[in-house]
Amino acid sequence: MRKWLTASVILYFLYGLFIYWYLFYVTNNSIPSGYEGTAVDPKTFMNGRELVLSQDYSRIKNLLFFIGIPLEWFLFFVILSVGVSKKFQEWAQTASKISVIQTALYFFWLSLFVTVLTLPLEWIGYKISTDYQITTQPLSGWIRDSIIDFFVNYALMLLIVVVLYWLIRKFEKRWWLYAWLLSVPFSLFMMFIQPVVIDPLYNDFYPLKDKELEAKILAIADEANIPAEHVYEVNMSMKTNALNAYVTGIGSNSRIVLWDTTLQKLEEDEILFIMAHEMGHYVMKHIYYGIGAYLLLSFFGLYLTSRLMRFVCGKWKEQLKITSIRDISSLPLFLMIIGMLSFAVSPFSNMMSRVQEKKADLYAIEMTENADAAVRTFQDLSKHGLSEVNPPRLVKIFRYGHPTLMERILYIQEEDEQ
Repeated sequence: MRKWLTASVILYFLYGLFIYWYLFYVTNNSIPSGYEGTAVDPKTFMNGRELVLSQDYSRIKNLLFFIGIPLEWFLFFVILSVGVSKKFQEWAQTASKISVIQTALYFFWLSLFVTVLTLPLEWIGYKISTDYQITTQPLSGWIRDSIIDFFVNYALMLLIVVVLYWLIRKFEKRWWLYAWLLSVPFSLFMMFIQPVVIDPLYNDFYPLKDKELEAKILAIADEANIPAEHVYEVNMSMKTNALNAYVTGIGSNSRIVLWDTTLQKLEEDEILFIMAHEMGHYVMKHIYYGIGAYLLLSFFGLYLTSRLMRFVCGKWKEQLKITSIRDISSLPLFLMIIGMLSFAVSPFSNMMSRVQEKKADLYAIEMTENADAAVRTFQDLSKHGLSEVNPPRLVKIFRYGHPTLMERILYIQEEDEQ
């Protein structure tokens, strides 16, 4: 096990060096020479300082992303191999004889331990966003949101973990199937309550103050046969200078939401394009396709996780200090495998998301008939968010659920010329 730990540290270090070398020395995020001076060229809508900041900020954020993903896997491996998970289980069993309480105590210590160990990387991300003036949130607000995030995630995950290990103990071979069946109503329930229960814990939501703009947005919604009564505004300017808008929730709890930064920094025709884009997702039922894809992937993911957990426990249970997958101390192994599988499938899920986003863009052009506003919108999104117009290939594959800004501007212009 000491050899495994040493090898994993060396491997993680070499991986970090490779990612740094790839992002800072190998890749070139400049646009192809044939597009210089066109609408996709950042030099046409950014000044020299913004160009430099955009390049530096994007590289650092991408580096933190690629380093942070395997960090949790590494931590879970260490927690298992040095016996921390086993010790947490023993403490929980000593504290109570009730299984649910044991699980709650174990999961609290595990969550707190991992949160503390990953906090430096989270802090670096916050500090960099602040230094580049993307994040405007004061430290006190960031700490508050982090604490809320910890307890919300703990409460939701605790429910999942309790049910999961009850299923594992009762149906050791078929637990994955029953877990998947229960995940269907749970996922739908979470999407239903998120806009009205979870999201307001972090920000204040209220109907759009600009009633004239709201009337124009609702007119587009009416033309698209969307039964919307309000467009919601959220006070994100307290936290960020970035721009965003989105559709969340399902059924009667569906909401179209605009960040107030979007309202402050974009022209009206740009805002109408963004709203038409979000309505396109609703009209084309992308939310439900997303749910379906998630359930399909989770079906195979849970099956593979079940097989891998049994294989690993059967072969290396002594090294990982796991007596059986029925023990709560095997939870880090479950989380590690789920994390790896999720990352492995992210290129596919991102690709499907990019297809949907392109369809929503084209729908918005059809509704607004204003390609110029669409191009200016994408330029402003890049400028205010210090986003890359043409990111490196690996970044696009693993990080981008939207087409790149260069791709979006080009196909919008092609659509307008037809």
